[in-house]
Amino acid sequence: MELITVDIDNNVHTITLNNGKVNAISHQVINEINLALDHAEQEKAVVILTGQAGIFSGGFDLNTMKTSSESAIGLVTEGSKLARRMLAFPTPIVGLCTGHAIAKGAFLLLCCDYRIGSAGSFKIGLNEVLIGMTMHNAGIEIARNRIPRNYLTRSVINAELFNPETAVLAGFLDQVVEEDKLVSTAQAVAKQMQSLNMAAHHGTKLKERQLILAALDAAIEIDAQSVLKF
Repeated sequence: MELITVDIDNNVHTITLNNGKVNAISHQVINEINLALDHAEQEKAVVILTGQAGIFSGGFDLNTMKTSSESAIGLVTEGSKLARRMLAFPTPIVGLCTGHAIAKGAFLLLCCDYRIGSAGSFKIGLNEVLIGMTMHNAGIEIARNRIPRNYLTRSVINAELFNPETAVLAGFLDQVVEEDKLVSTAQAVAKQMQSLNMAAHHGTKLKERQLILAALDAAIEIDAQSVLKF
């Protein structure tokens, strides 16, 4: 693996995005995350998904997105399938947001079971409309599933970006801590998650998320046949 790293400690698998200064989500990054999730699933491990200092992810790789509509649709489709997998993953996924989380970076947070963010002058949110991209159907479904109604229009239609503290209210994060407490907090949450009965966790997750998973399956099919305006 080249664009992510995986550290394993006490059956907690920490997947760290490491793709340049904005941690762009490319086909290769998605493929490598999926391979890491395959291993975590085999080991029945709790997962921590994180980024570099100051940046969780700035979103999809823009070079791929701007090549053609077909290229953009292909990457968005693979990203939506990853989101769907995360939402139905058999063990808990902890999102450790190390800084900015924009567009697909924020969507990844919306698909984690618990999210911890770093305090600081960071921006978190969905900027698609701001940069001229009509939001894909799968993205709207993911946002609708996790963002409170009073923040949904602000996030999806108005492309408002939030600081870490407000991102808790907007549904992107569950907790904000100082940077030097990020790792220890994530480790403590992961340890607590390991006390869960994983069969019960997974079964309950699938029941609670039945509607969003069905909606996401339908949206992914619609998006794959659409023309993405960017």
